Amino acid sequence: MPEGGWTTRKPGLPPGQHFLQGDEACAEGAIAAGCSYYAGYPITPASEIMHYMCRRFLELEDGRVFIQMEDEIGSIASCIGASWAGAKAMTATSGPGISLMLENIGYAIMTETPIVVVDVQRAGPATGQATRPAQGDVMQLRWGAHGDYEIIVLAPWSVQEMFDLTVQAFNLAERFRLPVIVAADEAVGHMREGLVIPPEVKVYERIRPLPGEKIPPFGPMEVPPMPIFGQGHKVLVTGSTHDEWGYRRTVSAKAQASLIFRFKGKILNNLEEIVRVDKRFCEGDIDVLVFAYGFTARSALAAVKEARKRGIKAALFRPQTLWPFPERELSALRGQVDKVLVAEMNQGQMLREVQRFFPEAKGYNRTDGEVITPAEILTAMEKLLGRASDETA
Repeated sequence: MPEGGWTTRKPGLPPGQHFLQGDEACAEGAIAAGCSYYAGYPITPASEIMHYMCRRFLELEDGRVFIQMEDEIGSIASCIGASWAGAKAMTATSGPGISLMLENIGYAIMTETPIVVVDVQRAGPATGQATRPAQGDVMQLRWGAHGDYEIIVLAPWSVQEMFDLTVQAFNLAERFRLPVIVAADEAVGHMREGLVIPPEVKVYERIRPLPGEKIPPFGPMEVPPMPIFGQGHKVLVTGSTHDEWGYRRTVSAKAQASLIFRFKGKILNNLEEIVRVDKRFCEGDIDVLVFAYGFTARSALAAVKEARKRGIKAALFRPQTLWPFPERELSALRGQVDKVLVAEMNQGQMLREVQRFFPEAKGYNRTDGEVITPAEILTAMEKLLGRASDETA
């Protein structure tokens, strides 16, 4: 029988309270999840992840491999190869690097290769402002690879979640055999705050056939066992449409339909396991619901708390899972909510998704390389409710 599944691991740092940068916490989350291969190329504001991983891999002395590649394309391609060799593999980058990685993200989806990609977002387009925060990649992360597929994208808002959601990203990648993206932003990546390291973390080890065991690596199971190169399995891995054994079937309507149906089904059939949201003050009637994620949600929560002091029944809806979009969780609030404000450091990318459930939702946006402040969100809430006053100016 194939082996793998849930187990526990000890993290790389001693359990207890630590004080780390967000990027460093991301690296420690990867180590705790069992990341044994890191390939990357330096790019602000994600470079600290690479620097930290290099140092920590040397300190741990347990066979983990770090390599600096010639560019972002080589980095993600190397991770795909390492994953098929049995490693838990990760790379990290920012906007221009994600653009370069998209073709291979599509290849990883088609070949059902588990990898973790961290995108510490910065102001763009192009080179933009390398040291300034933004949230302008969220649609690119969902739709950047061509064709029909589902993908998982997680959005941390704290140093603690940079650790926790990186662990979760590895678990989801290994569980569902696909690339999982951690969509941080410069503000979260570069800030320093407390981090609690648990005594152990729950991790998922990919299901794999035993040496000599003949199980199709690409179906018909929803998530088929993944063989490891070098263990005697005869495996064909191709980005072309293929059958359950990996043989190219580039003119077969049945093979193409089967792959797409399964790629989407293994995510959409398991939304309860994948989707996480953080809801604050969402009980009862809500005058204004603020939808925010990443660092912006920290400002939103502060604004919501201040609004409630002023007699406004304000609430926060924070998706920790951006994709798949938390449709069920958001739509469940429709009968309670009067107004909806979507705050994000872009020109309204998630607003369009929210408007599918709340057509009258309004956006508050910044794309000038600065974070959105609590005062700005509070002012936007009061204007939306027709209660603007000198106090919020």
